[in-house]
Amino acid sequence: MGPLHGYTVIELAGIGPAPMGGMMLADMGAEVIVIDRSAGANALVMKDVSSRGKKSVAINLKDPGGLETLLRMVENADVIIDPFRPGVCEKLGIGPDVCLARNPKLVFARMTGWGQEGPLAQSAGHDINYISITGALYAMGRREEKPVPPLNLVGDMGGGGMLLVNGILAALLETSNSGKGQVIDVAMVDGAAQLMWMFHSFQSFGMWDATQRESNMLDGGAHFYDTYECADGEYISIGSIEPQFYALLKQLAELPEADFGAQNDKAAWPLMKEKLTTIFKQKTQAQWCEIMEGTDVCFAPVLNFMDAPKHPANVARNTYIEVDGVTQPAPAPRFGRTPSEVKHGAHEAGQDTDAVLKSMGFAEQELASLRSAGSIL
Repeated sequence: MGPLHGYTVIELAGIGPAPMGGMMLADMGAEVIVIDRSAGANALVMKDVSSRGKKSVAINLKDPGGLETLLRMVENADVIIDPFRPGVCEKLGIGPDVCLARNPKLVFARMTGWGQEGPLAQSAGHDINYISITGALYAMGRREEKPVPPLNLVGDMGGGGMLLVNGILAALLETSNSGKGQVIDVAMVDGAAQLMWMFHSFQSFGMWDATQRESNMLDGGAHFYDTYECADGEYISIGSIEPQFYALLKQLAELPEADFGAQNDKAAWPLMKEKLTTIFKQKTQAQWCEIMEGTDVCFAPVLNFMDAPKHPANVARNTYIEVDGVTQPAPAPRFGRTPSEVKHGAHEAGQDTDAVLKSMGFAEQELASLRSAGSIL
């Protein structure tokens, strides 16, 4: 049983970071119940990794009986995850005030892009927008070229889903001491800003130029921290920052001291990168792996995410698992005494309606009545 065994989380169905957060909580043992607005199988949902380990209850939230059903569920829950724009839950009649009145110990976690307040709070947005106004997107890309979106990892997942879980766990710890619940305002723009903490430090140290791309140590400007094409068209990554690691890079790649001796001479970085590009193109990715992988060069082959599960290091650590025929990341982090697990793959929308509601005190006759009225589906 995972470390969150015994906790109940209600997740209002959404997309992106909120389902990711729910997935992580389910992996860690919480009973995560998704409130779906329709019932039945959906081919895409059944392949959705974020649906793993969760139960599904189908409720018509526009129906008074459906709303009351959800509020009775809230009385039995520890957390509710709200993925909607600010004010939507209030309009539905399930806002924080209503829910906390029914359950004063409830953690009401609100997941938005721009936050609950401010001039953009009611505006639509996506990861690319949230990381734009925090300086994260500006910093990514090649010199004199446009910024490159880092998928939707920084705003949605790192700044959203991860921050959501962090906030929920902290609130649950506080509730265990105070006996009181609270509302959490989780904003992807805030999370993206948090992820940029190191670069604010570097800028203050005089070690970074925020106005330039591919000109700093970690943005591809340094020849010793970048990706390089190999003879077979595949790529490798080098991160030889520390002097001892850089010395090993020079040794194993047979780099001439005359050309590569001044590691931190920024003016020389472009020329050293040009020369290193030529050197790495002389061997295949596999050949460079044989020379450098497993050493302190700080080296790895650049793999696509379909090949990543086959890498020996990932195989040895069981970093990936297969659930219902879908390869996906295994639960993380790893707990020594209360290990996380994926209990099952995605359930159909509404598959668990009766079982969940019965466990929360609903009688068989009540369920029949609610279904007849269209309150549950």
